[in-house]
Amino acid sequence: MSGSNREELNELATKVIGAIYEVSNVLGVGFLEVVYERALVKELGLRGINARRQAPVKVKYKDEVVGKYRADVLVEGKLIIEVKCADGFANEHMAQCINYLRATDLNLCLIVNFQ
Repeated sequence: MSGSNREELNELATKVIGAIYEVSNVLGVGFLEVVYERALVKELGLRGINARRQAPVKVKYKDEVVGKYRADVLVEGKLIIEVKCADGFANEHMAQCINYLRATDLNLCLIVNFQ
């Protein structure tokens, strides 16, 4: 990743984290993940940031699709947000993000816990 691309991604991540805090502050804890996903996509849109819920992620093996996932939120086609409502992070959450990054060739996945 070039320096300018890294700067752009860092700037986008900073804006996304601001939106995450806003959703957390407004909604608090206790809702289902889908509620936070919807609120986050709405907040990102209000900030002029393009985001899609449940974005398809294809896993390829030798140019053939061998698996499909859905990323909770895909932002500007540049970063993935994995939304959780759990008591804490588990190794599976980290593995999920790593797999998304490997499947998409993206460089950043944020795991967000709204609990």
